[in-house]
Amino acid sequence: MTRDQILEAAAQIFRQKGFHAASMQDIAEAVNLQKASLYHHFSSKQDILLNLLDQALDILTERLEAVVKQNLSADEKLRQAIRCYLGALAEKSDLASVLLIEHRSLEPEYRSRHIPRRDRFERLWRDLVKEGFDSGKFCATDPAMTARSLLGVMNWTITWYRPNGPLTIQQIADQIASLFLSGLLCRS
Repeated sequence: MTRDQILEAAAQIFRQKGFHAASMQDIAEAVNLQKASLYHHFSSKQDILLNLLDQALDILTERLEAVVKQNLSADEKLRQAIRCYLGALAEKSDLASVLLIEHRSLEPEYRSRHIPRRDRFERLWRDLVKEGFDSGKFCATDPAMTARSLLGVMNWTITWYRPNGPLTIQQIADQIASLFLSGLLCRS
């Protein structure tokens, strides 16, 4: 049994039961290990949670950085970033759910280790918005507020998106991008 297999099972269990209701015994049973054997891989349930959060942010950051490095206009870069992010949330739905909901369950010691990674990811979004503002493409004057608003809209999709629903995740991404890039007001 590998750490990655344990983390994958833990993400499913945390998503289904919630962090507080899930037990180390639940995780051990899911991967056919004795509970004591889990402690060979992880020191605690908090350690598992932190590892899941780190794994999720590493995946998302790596994918977003690849988009940010492309030679595209700021609006097209933002559109691609939204598609990339929502695609990753849909692809890694258990992990995404843990990242977006269960991060609140971190104890202070673990939270202080998590926050810099989270801030680095958010900074990529802020910088992307600022790039659009600096280039004259965007009129948002507060990149932090704009980035947080966009992330809030996208993050909420984990609660309602269904792979068998009427829209694909890419169609949803395109609609969100259009809403943020064009706004609600009709132009005359």
